[in-house]
Amino acid sequence: MDRQEINRKQKQFIYPAVATYFSEPLPLERGQMQYIWDVEGKRYLDFFGGIVTVGVGHANPRVTGPMKAQIDKLQHTSTLYPHQTAVELAEKIAQITPGRLEKSFFTSSGSEANETAIDSARQHTGNLEIIALRHAYSGRSAMTRSLTGISSWRKVSYQIGIVHAMNPYCYRCPLGKTYPSCEVACAQDIEAVIQSSTSGAIAGMIAEPIQGVGGFITPPREYFKIAFRIVKQYGGDFIADEVQTGWGRTGKKWFGIEHWEVEPDILTAAKSLGNGHPIGLTVATPEVADAYKGPTIATFGGNPVTCVAAKAVIDLIEEDDLRSNCDVVGAYLRERLLELQERHPIIGDVRGMGLMQALELVKDPKTKEPAPEAANAMLEAARENGLLIGKGGMFNNVLRMSPPMNIGKADVDEAFRMLDKSFAAVTGQVLTAS
Repeated sequence: MDRQEINRKQKQFIYPAVATYFSEPLPLERGQMQYIWDVEGKRYLDFFGGIVTVGVGHANPRVTGPMKAQIDKLQHTSTLYPHQTAVELAEKIAQITPGRLEKSFFTSSGSEANETAIDSARQHTGNLEIIALRHAYSGRSAMTRSLTGISSWRKVSYQIGIVHAMNPYCYRCPLGKTYPSCEVACAQDIEAVIQSSTSGAIAGMIAEPIQGVGGFITPPREYFKIAFRIVKQYGGDFIADEVQTGWGRTGKKWFGIEHWEVEPDILTAAKSLGNGHPIGLTVATPEVADAYKGPTIATFGGNPVTCVAAKAVIDLIEEDDLRSNCDVVGAYLRERLLELQERHPIIGDVRGMGLMQALELVKDPKTKEPAPEAANAMLEAARENGLLIGKGGMFNNVLRMSPPMNIGKADVDEAFRMLDKSFAAVTGQVLTAS
């Protein structure tokens, strides 16, 4: 099928609520490492990776090879039957996760992983209420929509026992303060919310170390230590939602929460763990996992092909030291994005960690009025110039970049040229030599 036929059938047979990028949606055909091709054969440098999912490159043979071998051996078994691929993956996860995390529960998505985490905290503590953060995104199930703190992603959903605290959004501080003189006052709001909007005894708090859909909002270094202390004071478990930040993407560490020197009681992950193959992970301390009341099953949790893919991804990240690559190349990407900010005043903020970087676009750097129209125009212009990026943020004015974790500085330079050209086109500036 050509582009027109695919898009026509998309409209005819797929739920219209399924969002697509671009004024004319872009049907893709194949990918290889950091590049992807559309059905008309045009090549793009992929700097979004299927929403922070293609962590080690499209169709990487070091992942697809073991998967193909497993398909010919045993493609499926439910959790009713133990399997070597699942226990090997769980053992490896126990070795690399922070603190005392040891026991895994496998599912098919980040939404399921977060649901399992909330159930686990509630059963372990005996409490109901959960603290989430404004601007958070936790998934598309009923519970995880309720955990989400962005109105556009909360449609037709409501779950009791979930309250939202301020998020640590320094660029747009909800308290009008400036870091570090603010003394991280936003973190103290967690205690105020518990005291005013809950029974005073909570099941836990769930938070992304860096908020993904919220626009890669990155907290001050003290934030999570304060949050953890408050959560423990009121009887809760701390849940690190690593669906987007996990597996080395933030640089140096396996998980984003490790940068903040906090050891979670429960950690969730998905996306890059499978490099595009569906998987969700909830890993908890023994006491939390042992408190989960059964019986329970997951038809596709611990699928042999999925587990082989995930183990291959972890091995590849470890063998190629991609955590260091995310740190080094991510720092270089940050430098180049800061160059773009100097050249294009429409860029109000540059933020993120490792190979998880964002540009917040504003109409005026002083007023910080969001520029969602410019963000949409930038997606279109970047695509025209051969670069795929994402967007997000409460106001849809943030450009998100999460390329495969094994890209190099040459890929960053290529992306820089495409972004610079795109900004010049969108803002009407004259492009100068870079």
